[in-house]
Amino acid sequence: MLTNRDRDFIRYWEQNRDRQKKISRQFLVGIPVGLLFVIPIVINLASGWYKRAAMETNTPDFSPGTLLVALLLIVGFTAVFSKKHQWDIREQHYRELIARQQHEESVDGEEIKN
Repeated sequence: MLTNRDRDFIRYWEQNRDRQKKISRQFLVGIPVGLLFVIPIVINLASGWYKRAAMETNTPDFSPGTLLVALLLIVGFTAVFSKKHQWDIREQHYRELIARQQHEESVDGEEIKN
């Protein structure tokens, strides 16, 4: 038997699943998760806590542009990946609930016939 919470989730997901599947939305909503990875890296480099990293940033071979691109790629990948994973989990839950609902309806239909 489906609970009210399950029915509410089914209604919500039927209305919002296509909107939440868009890559642009996943990226924009997932940016804070990506920043959770990048901010500690920037703090570590700026604080000078890790001496070897500080030495590398002071060499002529160090390119701040490359570091910026790498940080942006980390943010983008993490943002999209985390939201895509959440979407997959919700989609799986939705499909399980739909299958359970259909099974219950078919069992109820057989009981009425008998």
